[in-house]
Amino acid sequence: MVNHVVDIEAVIDYIEDHLDGKLDLESVAEAVHYSKYHLHRMFTSAVGMTIHDYVQRRQLTEAAKLLVFSDKPIIEVAFVCGYESQQAFSHAFKSMYKIPPAKYRDRGDFYPLQLRFTLCEKNVERIFSKDDIRLAETSDICDWMNLMRLAIDGYPAMNEADYLRELKKHISEGQALVLRDNDVLVGAMAFSRHSGCIDFLGVNPQYRNQGIQKLFLDALLETYLPGREISMTTYRENDKADTGHRDILRQLGFAERELLVEFGYPTQRFACPPRQKETLTFTKFDVDPSAAGEPTVRIER
Repeated sequence: MVNHVVDIEAVIDYIEDHLDGKLDLESVAEAVHYSKYHLHRMFTSAVGMTIHDYVQRRQLTEAAKLLVFSDKPIIEVAFVCGYESQQAFSHAFKSMYKIPPAKYRDRGDFYPLQLRFTLCEKNVERIFSKDDIRLAETSDICDWMNLMRLAIDGYPAMNEADYLRELKKHISEGQALVLRDNDVLVGAMAFSRHSGCIDFLGVNPQYRNQGIQKLFLDALLETYLPGREISMTTYRENDKADTGHRDILRQLGFAERELLVEFGYPTQRFACPPRQKETLTFTKFDVDPSAAGEPTVRIER
């Protein structure tokens, strides 16, 4: 386990040191002396996204930072962040941030698509259940904010001060859930009892293949909002910033609903129907007069 973590961190270190150049799976694999197929599997499993997606998000994040906090011309920003032309940079930037670089600079509101990924040590033998999920407490806020930054996945309209204020409100009203693995915050969910809307669902990328989203949904549908329709907004179809959230919602039983625009960002609402409790109804006895013994009970579900 230790060697695995060290290897991935070495890969991340190399990527971070070369964000100003062309980075792809083949060049990174050659630099860290792995086969590209092994590296692809190892990196995706540990980080929760491919090297291509991680590199693109990190380079565009650094570009966004330079657009807001420096006076560098856009073409220079493009070169500094690994793009060979302003046209290629502008196309990639708009596909993620939904506005051109010049307009983003004028707006002056920086938010990262992807921060540097830091691996955490986790208990690989741990199997979670929905009973491990509990109401969040104020002591969870610091870890929650760090998870939010790690798992926000490209909504570039986040205001951390507003988010923190809403998070404290959710916690005080018993509308925030957490799942921990010792010191690691595995996942967090904020929801509204009034609207039945999931306002935030974040899972540490290292735990994304353990069905954590389903555990939170089970807890919400069965314990905290039983008999309610649950809704959540996510990326629209074909949004390049989507790393698989739409597919996850479909797998969880959500269905597409109306298109929305939230804080200037195009999204779509998904809805999950109420979960029906299994009920046992004793309707009648089916008795064979020629048979000995007790009557057979027919159960309708």
